[in-house]
Amino acid sequence: MKTFSLGILLIAFFIFLSNHSFSSDGSIWVESDGVAYMSEIDTPKEVMERAKRDAQSRAIEKAVGIFIKAHTLVSNSQLAEDLIYASVRGKIEKVEVVSEGWDQKDRNIYRVKLKSLVKPVYQERHEGIDIKLTLSKYELKEGDEVKIFYKANKDCYIYIFSIASDGSVTLLMPNSAMKDNFIKGEKTYTFPDDSSNIKLKAIFLPDYKGDIAEERIKIIATKKKEDLISLGFQEGIFQVYDARSTGMISDLVRKLNLLEPDEWTDATVVYRIKR
Repeated sequence: MKTFSLGILLIAFFIFLSNHSFSSDGSIWVESDGVAYMSEIDTPKEVMERAKRDAQSRAIEKAVGIFIKAHTLVSNSQLAEDLIYASVRGKIEKVEVVSEGWDQKDRNIYRVKLKSLVKPVYQERHEGIDIKLTLSKYELKEGDEVKIFYKANKDCYIYIFSIASDGSVTLLMPNSAMKDNFIKGEKTYTFPDDSSNIKLKAIFLPDYKGDIAEERIKIIATKKKEDLISLGFQEGIFQVYDARSTGMISDLVRKLNLLEPDEWTDATVVYRIKR
């Protein structure tokens, strides 16, 4: 099943790449349309410039979507990575005018089509949220219980994910029983806490044949409450996404991309389960 899924993913990736030409530095040519309306106080030159700026803005937005999609298509378990593509922006390197002119039906509207070479730019995170993530154990035997400890330097909202060895993702927090994911800065939290009925136990997947499985816990923290997660399969109180749920991953990365780099952060820890 995993081979079949990966094959479909790679086919989709090659079809996707055939429609877009990436240069050696990751830049990509995209076409975009811009429109501007001339009011009574505008000059024609101002309207033309505004239409070109509109087209350039659309080009960057389109290119960023392509950067994210290209990365998502080759990564079934992108949550297990550092989500560097979530802070990608775009910078226009070159611009070619494909067509431009005043609208034939409404002479107050100026339209332009541009072909732009957009280069990906990765934002550095400055002083924003810092979050620490640890586990009660990192080497587990099947059936062992484990607890997650986390602390942020500022008030924020947290999202805790468990990434299994097959690439499936479970959203542990928030969940249907614990919907409030706000935490106070400089306070250490435990999941699940001692008053909770939830227990986290190390369990091998039913079809897993090996003696050791490497899995991950990832936490994402945001300054404001964000609607980051699309609906998944409801398994008890948790939402679960299988390894083929690239739509959820793509949506998550796209939503994080709309935030400024200092408005969110993430941390990941790795643990192993032994038979």
